[in-house]
Amino acid sequence: MKKVHIYTDGACKGNPGNGGWGTILIYGEHEKELSGGEAMTTNNRMELTAVISGLEALREPCEIVLTSDSTYVINSITKGWLDGWKKKNWVKSGNTPVPNTDLWKRLLDAMAPHKIEWVWVRGHNGHPYNERCDRLAVAAAERAKHG
Repeated sequence: MKKVHIYTDGACKGNPGNGGWGTILIYGEHEKELSGGEAMTTNNRMELTAVISGLEALREPCEIVLTSDSTYVINSITKGWLDGWKKKNWVKSGNTPVPNTDLWKRLLDAMAPHKIEWVWVRGHNGHPYNERCDRLAVAAAERAKHG
């Protein structure tokens, strides 16, 4: 399997507000930047969309190191919350629906063919790829505001 590094970030101007996401995929010497935005969304939706977009851009099963500053995304996967939500038919304790179920389902489908190592990195702490993803996400949020 090819080894791919994916870096992601989401941003929101207001929460909810105009949001954007940025993703960088690295395979060997090749780098690909992706970004997009939405009006009236949330930061968590943009974080999830960044991860999903990176995974969906791959055309074959890969070994992936996915780095994000989103504890929401990373903890939901590494701490087993996502599996629990799926088993409980997308209902959390307290019988409340899991927010962003549509994106979590898309993420599960996007993850399926790959072997993924999930890595959390502190945001706005000088990590070069996290900073680049943040710039992509902020620029996309700005475009969403005007578009």
